[in-house]
Amino acid sequence: MNQPIAKKRWLRLIPVVFITYSLAYLDRANYGFGAAAGLAEDLHITPAISSLLGSLFFLGYFFFQIPGAHYAENKSAKKLIFWSLILWGALASLTGMVSDISLLFGIRFLLGVVESAVMPAMLVFLSHWFTSAERSRANTFLILGNPATILWMSIVSGYLLNAFGWRWMFIIEGLPAILWAFFWWKLVNDKPKDAKWLNERERQLLQEELEKEQKGIKPVKNYGEAFKNKTVILLSLQYALWSIGVYGFVMWLPSIINAAPNMDIVTTGWLSSIPYILAIVLMLGASFLSDKLLNRGSFVWPFLLIGAVSFYASYEIGTSNFWLSFLLLVIAGGAMYAPYGPFFAIIPEILPRNVAGGAMALINSMGALGSFAGSYIVGYLNAATGGYGASYIFMAGSLFFSAILTVWALHKPKKKRVATLPVHSS
Repeated sequence: MNQPIAKKRWLRLIPVVFITYSLAYLDRANYGFGAAAGLAEDLHITPAISSLLGSLFFLGYFFFQIPGAHYAENKSAKKLIFWSLILWGALASLTGMVSDISLLFGIRFLLGVVESAVMPAMLVFLSHWFTSAERSRANTFLILGNPATILWMSIVSGYLLNAFGWRWMFIIEGLPAILWAFFWWKLVNDKPKDAKWLNERERQLLQEELEKEQKGIKPVKNYGEAFKNKTVILLSLQYALWSIGVYGFVMWLPSIINAAPNMDIVTTGWLSSIPYILAIVLMLGASFLSDKLLNRGSFVWPFLLIGAVSFYASYEIGTSNFWLSFLLLVIAGGAMYAPYGPFFAIIPEILPRNVAGGAMALINSMGALGSFAGSYIVGYLNAATGGYGASYIFMAGSLFFSAILTVWALHKPKKKRVATLPVHSS
C-alpha cells in the first residue's frame, strides 16, 4: 500500500473510530460502577434484579446486529452511527434520572438496541478503508475503545461517584456521546470515493487494492448461504462462550474487588483499571503479529486458553491471598481481550463483502447472547453462593470451550484461505 495513503487513513480515521467506540463502551459498562456504589440500594433493587438489569443491555443488543450491518454496507455507516451516538448518549444520561425500576429496565434494553448496530457498522466501515494486511490492527484500534475506556472510566467513575453520587455519574458520562456525534459527522466518509482529503489518484489506488482482494474470495449469493458456512456457525458459538467470560468479568470485577477487606470505591476504581492496561498491550502486539504473518487463529485460541487457566487458578487460591488472586484476574482480563483484532479479521478474508458484514453481525449477536448470559449468570451465582468462586469456574469453563471451538473452526478453512488471499505490498 502506498505510504502517503496509508498514513492519511490511519491519522484521519483511526482516532475518530477509537473515540466513537470508546464512548459507546463507556455508556454500557458504567452500570457496574453504579450498581456497586448505591444504585441498587437507592432503588431497592435485589441482587437478582440487579443482575438482570446489568445484563438486559445485551438482550437488546442482540436484536439489530444484522439489520445494522446490512444498512451500513448498502446505505451508510456514517448516518447510522451518527444517530446512534445521539440516542445512546441520551439514554445513558437518563439512567441517572430514573427513580422507577420499570423505567430502568426499559432504558437498559433500549440502550442495547441502539448500540447493537454500532459494532457491525464499524467493522463494515473499516473493511471499506483498510486492506487485509492492515485489518487486524484497524479492528484492534476500534476495539481498544473497550479496555482503554474501562481503564480511564474505572478511575474517573470512582471519583465522580465519590464526589457526586451515581446519578450524576450517569448524567455526566452520557453527554460526551451526544457532542461527539457532530465531530463524527464532519470527519468521516463512508467510502474512499467520497473522501475529499484524498486526491483522485489516492482514491483510485485504494479502491483498486480493496477490489483486488474481493476477486480472491469465493462468491456467496446471500446471507442465508453465508450463515450456513461451517466457520461462521462455529465462530458464532465460540464468540458466545468467549463473551460469557469477558462480560461476566467486566460487569462484576468492581464488585469482586470492592468486596475485599478495607476496600473503598476510589481504590476499587484504580484496581479495576489494571487488567485493561495489560489488555491494551496484548491487543496491540497480537494484532501487529497477526497482520505481519497473515495468521489469525494462532493469535486467538492460545489467549483464550490462558484466560481460562488464570480464572481457574484464581478460584483455587480464593480469598487466602487477595493480591495473588487479583494478579491472576489481571492476566485473565488481558488475555481475554488480546485476540479481538485477529478474530474480526477472519470473516472478511473468507467471505465476500456482500455478506461479510452480515456474518460478522451474526457472530457479534451471538456474542451479545453470551454477554447477557455471562453478566446475568455471574451475578446470579455471586448472589446465590455468597462468593465469587462459582463465577470463576463458570467463566473459566466458557473460555476453555471457546478456545477449543476456535481450533475446530479454523483448522480446515485455513488451507483454503491461504490459497485465495491476494498479495499485498508493504
